[in-house]
Amino acid sequence: MTFVVTDNCIKCKYTDCVAVCPVDAFFEGPNFLVIDPAICIDCALCMPECPADAIFQDTELPPDQSEYLQINAELSQQWPNINEVIPAPADADDWNGVPNKLPLLER
Repeated sequence: MTFVVTDNCIKCKYTDCVAVCPVDAFFEGPNFLVIDPAICIDCALCMPECPADAIFQDTELPPDQSEYLQINAELSQQWPNINEVIPAPADADDWNGVPNKLPLLER
C-alpha cells in the first residue's frame, strides 16, 4: 500500500508532509508534490500534516481521484526528491479547495 497526493495539492504545494516522511518518498514538481509508491512505507505520518487534505491512502482514494495513483507513480520517477520544508507559493491559500485542478498540473 501507499499514500497518494491528489488534486488539491496542485498550485498549493504545501510541504509540511515532507518534513515527517521517514523515507523521503516525496518528489517535487513545479506546482505539485507526489509520493513514490515504491518508497512509501504506508506509515500515514504525512496525511494529517497536509493543510490541503490532499493525501489519501491508495485504498481510500475518492473515485474521482483514482487517476492520481498513476500520476504519482509516473512523476515520482521524473521529478527530484524533496526532503525539507519549503515555503508554499504566495497564492497557495487561494487555491486550497478549488476543485478539478488537473488541467493546471505542470509536468
